[in-house]
Amino acid sequence: MDSKVLNRAETTSSIIGLTDEAELWARRDSDPRASEELVNRYLAFAKSVAIRYRSQSESLDDLVQVASLGLVNAVKRFDPERGVPFIAFASPTITGELKRHFRDRTSAMRLPRSLYDRIGQIDTVVSDLTSQLNREPTVFEIADEMGCPVEEVVEAVEAGHNRQPVSLDQTPGTSEGDQSSPAEWLGFEDSDFETAENRIMLRAAMDELSGEEQMVIQLRFREELTQSEIAERIGHSQMHVSRMLRRILDRMGDRLPAAA
Repeated sequence: MDSKVLNRAETTSSIIGLTDEAELWARRDSDPRASEELVNRYLAFAKSVAIRYRSQSESLDDLVQVASLGLVNAVKRFDPERGVPFIAFASPTITGELKRHFRDRTSAMRLPRSLYDRIGQIDTVVSDLTSQLNREPTVFEIADEMGCPVEEVVEAVEAGHNRQPVSLDQTPGTSEGDQSSPAEWLGFEDSDFETAENRIMLRAAMDELSGEEQMVIQLRFREELTQSEIAERIGHSQMHVSRMLRRILDRMGDRLPAAA
């Protein structure tokens, strides 16, 4: 057998059979097989971290892949000479990769990082409590287990449910008799929408009137009093009220087209 092939086989055998992890770290930068062996040794740990972030929105296989990527990055960046255990160094690296995955891939809405963390914690707590209680836990039980206010649990649960908005054109498909889209049964047509602009211009024109003039307009058009009744109410003659109304309407008529 060629001496080079034999040497390569012996080297591979020695790497795979190594039990001294320090030697693997020493060979990491010069021999890719050492890095691969280190990754393989800690894959179970990466999977255990991924399991803590298991949720209905993401499959466990996808999360394990993300955690494995974090593990590879941790192996590349780890410095054994610092004296820190590798697991202590790798854990935040893997966790950060999983959190970025949830933040950037699984949600159509951007949520604060703290809220994402709480959603992940709640998913884990719900899974544990469901196993213990043989039923879905209440928000009070979840809050008690997490040691946080109930309001924070409710906020995180609502945020988790609404990370993926439902399209207004999507049909529910819950029954054969109801295939309407949310756009057809959510909201209604505002009957006052067409007059909104006119109301805004009218309000601006009314603001330019004196207090007495505003009162005359309200008595005439809101309470529908006659000119004589208005005259009695404000202490003027009916002729004075008539002239005042004509003057006010002329001014407002000039003001409204200008606003348009």
